[in-house]
Amino acid sequence: MLREKLKDHTIILASGSPRRHAFLRAMGIDFEIRQHPVEEVYPDTLKGTEITDYLAKLKAEPFTEALKEKEILITSDTIVWLENKPIEKPIDEQHAFDMIKSLSNKTHDVITSICFTQKYDQILVNTITKVTFRTLSDEEIWFYINNFKPFDKAGAYGIQEWIGSVAITKIEGSYNNVVGLPTHLLYETLNSIVSTS
Repeated sequence: MLREKLKDHTIILASGSPRRHAFLRAMGIDFEIRQHPVEEVYPDTLKGTEITDYLAKLKAEPFTEALKEKEILITSDTIVWLENKPIEKPIDEQHAFDMIKSLSNKTHDVITSICFTQKYDQILVNTITKVTFRTLSDEEIWFYINNFKPFDKAGAYGIQEWIGSVAITKIEGSYNNVVGLPTHLLYETLNSIVSTS
């Protein structure tokens, strides 16, 4: 399948996320990891998918001049979007508490953009998953924060963890997107790229 089509290509994943690494391995995609940290700053006029599109492209910029033929660089960005505002990663326990409290008894969007960069081409795709939380007590929120330390996660939660099991009442769209990568979109786009190259 896709692995066979990619045998003449080198897939480069510019991410240190263990969740994203695990997804690519589960999909049977051979890849190498190259990291080049960038300051994730964007114009405050951007909204929703504009933010993740901008940051996914920004993360590709340090690599572009060095890319060779048959190399495909994958960069991505995910945000939680609630009431017309982005919710990023928490800086400490209180910040995480405030974030989860703001999600309680509401529906929010999890938005991811993936940028596929080649020597002479670049493709950008995105998707949105809607996630609904039931009302959470302060005790439940602190239990989650103290036991799961969700400081590396947008929105201060991981759907695959305890909070996903007890708090999420509805999800519309890709579950894997909320975990960290919309794998169906990655698969479809890579298939499209190698089918036309």
